[in-house]
Amino acid sequence: MRVLTAYRWELEKLTAQVRVRAAAAACVLAPFVFVAVLRIQDTVPSDTLFGRWVHVSGFAAPMVVLVFTTQWALPLLISLVAGDILAAEDRYGTWPTLLTRSLTRGTVYAGKVLAALTYAVVLVVLLGLASLTAGVTVLGHDPLVGLSGTLFSPGTSAGLVLSAWASVLPPALGFAALGVLFSAATRNGPAGILGPTVLGLLMQVYSFVDGPRAVRSALLTTGFEAWHGLFAAHPYRGPMVTAAAVSAVWVAVCLAAGYLLLRRREITGD
Repeated sequence: MRVLTAYRWELEKLTAQVRVRAAAAACVLAPFVFVAVLRIQDTVPSDTLFGRWVHVSGFAAPMVVLVFTTQWALPLLISLVAGDILAAEDRYGTWPTLLTRSLTRGTVYAGKVLAALTYAVVLVVLLGLASLTAGVTVLGHDPLVGLSGTLFSPGTSAGLVLSAWASVLPPALGFAALGVLFSAATRNGPAGILGPTVLGLLMQVYSFVDGPRAVRSALLTTGFEAWHGLFAAHPYRGPMVTAAAVSAVWVAVCLAAGYLLLRRREITGD
């Protein structure tokens, strides 16, 4: 029960933060702005998966948004909260107060972790639903052409788009856990935010290099591409299973390391 109390308290603190509200608003509004720009442009982002079909089917738009956000924006958006979730207490000097409310370090840590993971899930859900709604509303709901040239009906297309967005939840949670670890290790908000973001960019850069397959499979960012098999003529989900397993390892290791760092540190008043 104390963990739930700490969790609710952390959620209340998050929802009161301007940057959290701004991030949520951006996740809802940005897809509509992006799709509106695509609608009035003569050119299309043909160098992006599904980019060539954005003027043909509204279901292509959320896939373009998915590719862009997972490559460049999602780790940063997630780290805005996860990377500062622990460091904020250091910045404001509130650790002693938290730990004198009959709450243990483990309870406080669990509440903060659950809040950071919840925030990551909410961001992905908002982005996915907003981009799908924007695409269908602005560009129409004609059938979507898959990666193998297969034509998917509107109903199937909607299901595949939602499944693709759902498939990025495991690596998104991995980046949230990584942000918590950086927050615990650095005790500095900016460092906790930039650390996972830069590491995510480095992972993306490595994905363009012809490196060992085992290393690529172990990267969190590889999981952001696991949905490709859903849009093949003969769908395959193996990469999604692998990505979920890899992400689970990242989450477990990062959160365990973050807790050990918090448990071993000295806090005045504890």
